[in-house]
Amino acid sequence: MSANSPADPPIRRIDRILAFMALGIAIASVLCFFAIMISTAAGMTRDDYSTGIWPIVSVVPLVGLPIAFLLILTLLIMSIVRRGKAGRS
Repeated sequence: MSANSPADPPIRRIDRILAFMALGIAIASVLCFFAIMISTAAGMTRDDYSTGIWPIVSVVPLVGLPIAFLLILTLLIMSIVRRGKAGRS
């Protein structure tokens, strides 16, 4: 099942790049989200998040997860179009 059958179109480089970008951004966002949860449980207050690297850590999940979703959606649409073209020929 893991091997491509002869009828499947080959996986392009852009597909792999989009997949790894989406995965990397999603993982970074989830890690930052857990860092915020752990630091809040450890007793950090709202004022502590305004200094150091915490402003970046708090913004990454807000921006990263929608970007990862859009990349996955783009990858899905490109895959559907690629398979549709391969099915017609």
